[in-house]
Amino acid sequence: MSRVDVADGAIAGAVGSTALNVVSYLDMALRGRPESDVPQETVDRLAGIAHVDLGNGARAANRRSGLGPLIGYGLGIAAGVGFALYAGGRRQPLPVATGLLGAGVMTMTDGSITVLGISDPRTWRRSDWISDIIPHLAYGLAAAATWNRLRRPPGRGR
Repeated sequence: MSRVDVADGAIAGAVGSTALNVVSYLDMALRGRPESDVPQETVDRLAGIAHVDLGNGARAANRRSGLGPLIGYGLGIAAGVGFALYAGGRRQPLPVATGLLGAGVMTMTDGSITVLGISDPRTWRRSDWISDIIPHLAYGLAAAATWNRLRRPPGRGR
């Protein structure tokens, strides 16, 4: 595993995270649904566990608003690096890579919020699952396509 492969995995994860956010915001705009408060609640729980004071009032709310998406990008980038380690520098079949990346990030995020006691996916409605699955599939597809695009076609050296 080379540094280039790790960097390419991070790039693929960042592209996937951007796609996830675009699809989520498009869903909010089209359906008129509110923004999720889960990222901010995650920041609160993690700050409490780490004994980090976010401040009071508007300052704390602003920190939660900034840190929530950064945690999401961090998870997405970490998943891209993890995928790079799994892929061993090789291109992967797009459907398989899409599923692995999308399901992997969805498991990381949904598992985190479950462990932190923020939400219980077992209680979600169909619309909740759709609002979760579609953006994570967008993540998987964008990250997988980016990973494969950054790999040279077979038979061509790096």
